[in-house]
Amino acid sequence: MERQSRRSRRARPKKKFLKYILIIGSILLLLTSSFGAYAFIKAKNAYDRSQVDLNRAGGKSDLREEEVTFNDPFSVLLLGVENYSSGDKSGRADTQIVMTIDPAASEIHMVTVPRDTRVNIENAGEYSGIHKLNAAYSYGAITGYGAIKLQVETVEKLLNIPIDNFVAVNFDGFRDIVDALGGVTIDIKEDFWEENFYDRSKIEFKKGVAQLNGEESLAFVRMRKLAVNAVYSREERQRQFLAATIDEAMSAGTIFKIGQITDILGNNVETDLTAKQIYALQKQFSKSNNLSINTIDIQGADHLIDGISYYIAEEQSLNNVSFELRSILKLDNDESFRTNAEFIN
Repeated sequence: MERQSRRSRRARPKKKFLKYILIIGSILLLLTSSFGAYAFIKAKNAYDRSQVDLNRAGGKSDLREEEVTFNDPFSVLLLGVENYSSGDKSGRADTQIVMTIDPAASEIHMVTVPRDTRVNIENAGEYSGIHKLNAAYSYGAITGYGAIKLQVETVEKLLNIPIDNFVAVNFDGFRDIVDALGGVTIDIKEDFWEENFYDRSKIEFKKGVAQLNGEESLAFVRMRKLAVNAVYSREERQRQFLAATIDEAMSAGTIFKIGQITDILGNNVETDLTAKQIYALQKQFSKSNNLSINTIDIQGADHLIDGISYYIAEEQSLNNVSFELRSILKLDNDESFRTNAEFIN
C-alpha cells in the first residue's frame, strides 16, 4: 500500500470541505452551505426525494457498537451507479470510493475500491458466492435484499470497517451536473478514445486543453481498457476531472444554476444522509483552518480465472489498508484481519 498524494488546502472556512465533496458527486453539500437560505431550501427538497433507508438496526452499521456522531471519525461509501443495461431494475456499482472523515483532525482519507475485486458475496440468496465486488449491487436488487444495502455490507466485509453512510449517483446525474455547470476544462495528457455511454459513438480525446461536456466527461473518467490506461490511468484522469470540477463549481455564475442542479440531484442521487446532517457536518468543518486530503491505494493485479477477469488484491496490502482505516476510525486493531476478499496462491 502506498499513499499516492497528500495535500492541504487553505480556503474560506465554509468552502474547504464542500469543495472536496462536490468533486466526488455530492454537490448538494455545496448548495446547502455556500449559497444561503434559498439554496438550502432547494437542496433540502432534493434530499427529501433522494432519501434511502438501509433498515439497519439502531440506524447504524452492524460493525458499530453504538451510533457515531459527526464529532467522531466516520465513513461514507460513494457509489457511481450504471443502471441502464438492466432497464433501471438492478444496475451495477461502476465506481466505489470509501471516505473516512475525521472532523476533529480535519482529515479525509479516500480509498478507491476496484469494482472487479474478487470477493465472496453473502446474503444474495442463490447468487451467494464468489463474484466481482460490483455484482453485490445487482444481486441485492434482484433478490429484494436491497441493492445499496448489499453493496455497503460487501464493502464493509472487504475492508473490515463499518460504513456509516452512503451517497449514490447515477450516470445521468453525473452528465447533467457537468452540463449544468457549463462543462469542465481539462488538460488532457495523452491521446485516447472511449465509447459514448449513451449512443456508442466514438469520443476522441486529443492531448492538450479541452472543454468537455457531460457525456465527454463521463467517457473521460470511465476509460480503462485501452493500453494508454497504463501510462494515463483512470485514477489520474478522475483526479484531473475532480480538480477541474472544483474550479467550475466555485465560479461566480454557479449560483444562478442552483435550481437546475438541485432538480438533477433529486432525481439522480440516493443517500441516507439528511439535509440536517449535512449542515451539521459543514458547521463542524467550518471551524478548521486546514483540511488534509489523503489517498490510499489497494495494491493488486488483474487475473483471468475461469474466463473471467478479476482484480486480485494483495493480501498484505488489503490488511494494511484495513489497519489504517480502522486506526483512523478509532476502532480496535487487536483482532486478526478478516476480509471477504478471495486471493490466489
